[in-house]
Amino acid sequence: MKTIGEAINQKQFKSEHQKAHINLMYTASHLNLLSNAAVKKFELTLPQFNILRILRGMHPEPGSIKELTERMIDQRSNASRLVDKLLAKKWVERKHCPEDRRQVNIKITKKGLQVVEKASQEIENLGDNFFSNLTKKELQILNNLLDKVRK
Repeated sequence: MKTIGEAINQKQFKSEHQKAHINLMYTASHLNLLSNAAVKKFELTLPQFNILRILRGMHPEPGSIKELTERMIDQRSNASRLVDKLLAKKWVERKHCPEDRRQVNIKITKKGLQVVEKASQEIENLGDNFFSNLTKKELQILNNLLDKVRK
């Protein structure tokens, strides 16, 4: 197992803050590459997978584009464009809200549920493997530290 210094061939860091920053970005990038490869098998991108995951969690209720955007991991993603791509694959359906014709409801289809189940299993396996060298207690500490950093 390489340290961050070994991984990027850097002997010294300006500070522990800089080292932590680079280490977190490097690790996130590595996990992102692996995650992209895992969902690509299902003709999905990570943002599309995220939309399907959110809709699965809301199922059988629909969600609005606004709700999807608020709940996405990367909120800079264009949820409307992502939904259009999922519509083309028949993994979601779009319907106008009966109470407010301006609002569009997005609902996951049976086919979408099947795809997100399979892709979720791949992502869970990836996560189990990626973090396998940490104990449950270390994972709890890591989660607490990451939450604390974002505050």
